[in-house]
Amino acid sequence: MVQAYILIQTEVGKASSVAELIGKIPGVVQAEDVTGPYDVIVRAQADTVDELGRMVVAKVQQVDGITRTLTCPVVHL
Repeated sequence: MVQAYILIQTEVGKASSVAELIGKIPGVVQAEDVTGPYDVIVRAQADTVDELGRMVVAKVQQVDGITRTLTCPVVHL
């Protein structure tokens, strides 16, 4: 299982709706709107890195109102 945090910037006023829509995507564990340089932080999981990448590109980035994403895979050192 691969897990990652996805940091998302949105258009002004869209953070809440973006978090709500992303929260419904299979593989998304949690989606919260936050303050700071990013507007939404998502925790997601998938079976492989490739599957995680496909979820981000094909599903998360297609949500209306997103301007930029940064995917941060979780590592266990």
